[in-house]
Amino acid sequence: MTDTKNIPLRTLTGESTSLAAFPGPVLVVNVASKCGLTPQYAGLEKLAKDYRERGLTVVGVPCNQFMGQEPGTAEEIETFCSTTYGVTFPLLEKTDVNGADRHPLYAELTQAEDAEGTAGDVQWNFEKFLLDSDGAVVGRFRPRTEPDSAEVVGAIEKVLD
Repeated sequence: MTDTKNIPLRTLTGESTSLAAFPGPVLVVNVASKCGLTPQYAGLEKLAKDYRERGLTVVGVPCNQFMGQEPGTAEEIETFCSTTYGVTFPLLEKTDVNGADRHPLYAELTQAEDAEGTAGDVQWNFEKFLLDSDGAVVGRFRPRTEPDSAEVVGAIEKVLD
């Protein structure tokens, strides 16, 4: 398995980065502004604020692959997230999570199994991958699993212990 922490990424503003920029655990979530699950931004921001001091970073990955639900430019995405949900966690550039142009990060993440033992393609917007400090996937949560669910919070607590 590739070192997920060192896969090259770009921020929403176009700067080079990687998950290594965040020394603790990371919750990677593909996000969209025009999805029925978009209100999960509020729960993700709460997780980011509640666990920031303990080392967790939430990273949003805008994706337009699911019914075109993230059509905006980087500026539009940034404005929507900050004004509508007060998002303070980092956002990456718009990224393909499935298919022929799947980003190398998602090529690694999608090898991880969810609680039912299923790996493979991201199902929809707001699929969550919890990585430990070393970049290993320790939890995969499907889109309808709310950020504040017992499964997600429990996994975060466990990886922070």
